[in-house]
Amino acid sequence: MSYLLGLTGSIGMGKSTTAALFADRGCLVWDADSTVHHAYGPKGVAVGAIAKIAASAVGSNGVNRDQLRHLISKDPALLPQIEAIIHPIVQKDRQDFIASNPNLILVFDIPLLFELNSEAAFDSVACVLAPSATQKARVMERSGMTEAHFTMINGKQLPTAVKAARADYIIDTTSPETATASVEFVLKDIKRKLENA
Repeated sequence: MSYLLGLTGSIGMGKSTTAALFADRGCLVWDADSTVHHAYGPKGVAVGAIAKIAASAVGSNGVNRDQLRHLISKDPALLPQIEAIIHPIVQKDRQDFIASNPNLILVFDIPLLFELNSEAAFDSVACVLAPSATQKARVMERSGMTEAHFTMINGKQLPTAVKAARADYIIDTTSPETATASVEFVLKDIKRKLENA
């Protein structure tokens, strides 16, 4: 049976970098954002349903995420409708990943893990943390990111202190060295738990 490690943290905290560190150490990583990207892509499984509620965000290349964000910013009531479409798709993909990868340490990169109250689906949860100034600087470097959009995204996520309190492990991503040391500690602890199970 696989060990399921949820990996979460707010935008710009270093989840992707941390997920890569786990992968470099032999863990298989499932990425919620990647699953959504595929579902929104050309012929993606979410495209038809999204077209019914946000037609102007859908084209020959699938769902235009920038246009979808724009529509949501104009009509926040659209977000729960989109979530009702995409969350079941993501959940099924995650279950298929688990079923096809037995007897391994599996890492699940899920930005909204705590917001969706999904922690019970995992053996443990690691939360990535960095100082707020570092977080904002990382996010503002992203293409197309604005201060208003960052504030909106951050406002929809639980406060960092709440996430940290709910996590089993904290991964400090202030620097590559602290992130590496944190990942190695987590893996050592998980392997110890598996040996003693």
